[in-house]
Amino acid sequence: MATNLMYDGANGLPVTCSHPTEPNSGDPVRVGELTGVALADEESDGKTVVDFAPGKVWDVSVKGINGSGNSAVAVGDKIYYVDADTPVLSKKDTGRLFGFAMEAIASGSTDTINVMKVLA
Repeated sequence: MATNLMYDGANGLPVTCSHPTEPNSGDPVRVGELTGVALADEESDGKTVVDFAPGKVWDVSVKGINGSGNSAVAVGDKIYYVDADTPVLSKKDTGRLFGFAMEAIASGSTDTINVMKVLA
């Protein structure tokens, strides 16, 4: 059996996040082009344990906007991670793909909804 396997899967990897600079448990995060969810607050060494695994459904804050302005979120819509926005998740395709909405949001509204994470 190989002895150089460091992690079995993409859930629970300790990494230095690109955004936000000091993540908290449950925050959507970005590491380079990858997106995930922090499983714990950032440690004193600057590392955060992040789950990058696809197929999991997370309850996260999403805003009903796209690149043109307010836009309702429908079940199945692509959700993107945009560093400059608050919250960081929306339908703005200028960001990095995070996942797919599993619940709807009214145009211009912000709500905490279920989003199925994908590995992009």
